Amino acid sequence: MTYSTISWKTLLVSAALTLPGLAFAADPAMTKDGMLVDHKGMTLYTFDKDADGKSVCKDQCATNWPPLKAESTDTKSGDWTVITRDDQTSQWAYKGKPVYTYKEDTKAGDKTGDGKGSVWHIIKP
Repeated sequence: MTYSTISWKTLLVSAALTLPGLAFAADPAMTKDGMLVDHKGMTLYTFDKDADGKSVCKDQCATNWPPLKAESTDTKSGDWTVITRDDQTSQWAYKGKPVYTYKEDTKAGDKTGDGKGSVWHIIKP
């Protein structure tokens, strides 16, 4: 084997060992322009009618306000926790409040759901 072959193998093994750790280290959202957005840049919201880490947004509500989906293997990270919805899917919660996007927000940065029905609010960390 040449030095070049060994270097490439070392690089590939290092990447393979590092990447899974990075995937689990990231929060489900980030701050942009003073509000939380998902990794696609879509605005994130909370619903005043949710309480005690439980989502009451179901059926048509969940169609209009898609829950920020978490994987069953995701775990708590800082202010972020994972809750189980009534349909047994996992959803992210921020400081105990279930988190949603809004279907009327069609591009990154849209925030048309803020204040809807006086119960939907942008998350401002």
